[in-house]
Amino acid sequence: MLDIQKIRLDFPILNEVINGKPLVYFDNAATTQKPLPVLNALARYYEHYNANIHRGIHHLAEKATSAFEASRHKIQTFMNARHVEEIIFTYGTTDGINLVSQSYGRTFLKEGDEIIISTMEHHSNIVPWQMLCEEKGCVLRVIPINDAGELLMDEYEKMLSEKTKFVSVVHVSNALGTINPVAEIIEKAHAVGAKVLVDGAQATSHIDIDVQALDCDFYVFSLHKLYGPTGMGALYGKKDILNAMPPYRGGGEMIKEVTFAKTIYNDLPYKFEAGTPNIADVVAAYNAVEYVETLGKKQIADYEHELLVYGTEALQSIEGLKLVGTAKEKVSVISFILEGIHPQDVGVILDQQGIAVRTGHHCTQPLMQRLGIPGTSRASFAVYNTKEEIDKLVVGLERVKKMLS
Repeated sequence: MLDIQKIRLDFPILNEVINGKPLVYFDNAATTQKPLPVLNALARYYEHYNANIHRGIHHLAEKATSAFEASRHKIQTFMNARHVEEIIFTYGTTDGINLVSQSYGRTFLKEGDEIIISTMEHHSNIVPWQMLCEEKGCVLRVIPINDAGELLMDEYEKMLSEKTKFVSVVHVSNALGTINPVAEIIEKAHAVGAKVLVDGAQATSHIDIDVQALDCDFYVFSLHKLYGPTGMGALYGKKDILNAMPPYRGGGEMIKEVTFAKTIYNDLPYKFEAGTPNIADVVAAYNAVEYVETLGKKQIADYEHELLVYGTEALQSIEGLKLVGTAKEKVSVISFILEGIHPQDVGVILDQQGIAVRTGHHCTQPLMQRLGIPGTSRASFAVYNTKEEIDKLVVGLERVKKMLS
């Protein structure tokens, strides 16, 4: 079993006092806090071997390059990618999706081709495809959901045809916590010849990711939701597809040779990594992944599920509170609304009590429109949260009701 109190000692920010109250941090779906191994790795890089990578032959450059590429190997193993060059460093999930839409989409999709997404997508997995459709004349289709926040897979199957060329779906909903059946989605898309991207921003900290078992063509995620630094993420793509795609950005590193007449592009993965990357944060990503692996993905998932069950029961005991997103398969995210009280007001009063939750539409406005609400309050749990903190949330919500009802 995990020693949660010992784990909490790894996260200095949990000692913060907010408005005179100990911090209760329930905004992990937005970003997780960072453990000491990650914070120390950032400081160690800048203090001892800060240098640009790949281009220098001096000691610091070689040390930085080695640490940078060690993170690529670590993420390859973490995702079970077949080849290390299938891991492209990005600036996050959004950047990864844009890379695929602008490189693969612009090259291989044409007027009349259909792209399928779902109702519960984050804006970052909607807008890039809308932009591509406007540019190329493609058609965007949307998988509907039921009232519990689950995809209607029968409707998805009806959408699939020879016109379907690309499917891009979220693995786990950031707003609802729903775990989507991505393996089934991928298999059915491949049956009609379509390629599939999975948005794993919310999944990687909760679910084992095996891109070979999933057989997805692309998988994207951000490290800052996996106890790592902000401003960096990873894109997995099948090697043959990545090789066929043109570079997304131009500049240093992504080239082999430049003349005024012609440029010869670099090999994978470097042809997609133009310019000086976010070196320190990529280096520290190694420690974030290692931290999760050391604790154990299954142990983390089991504990977070325990928090989800406890939190769901506790919040349901509050009169006038309605849960939003009640899928059978969920991660530790609870969205809710309080009758007659705006979510923003809920968030403000909870913050006065040192409790951090997220309020609003969670960058899923079409989903909120489908559910007929302006937004929700969202409590999202990580491995360092406790049942005692959930009890504080319940007390805090009762205070919200007393003040605003």
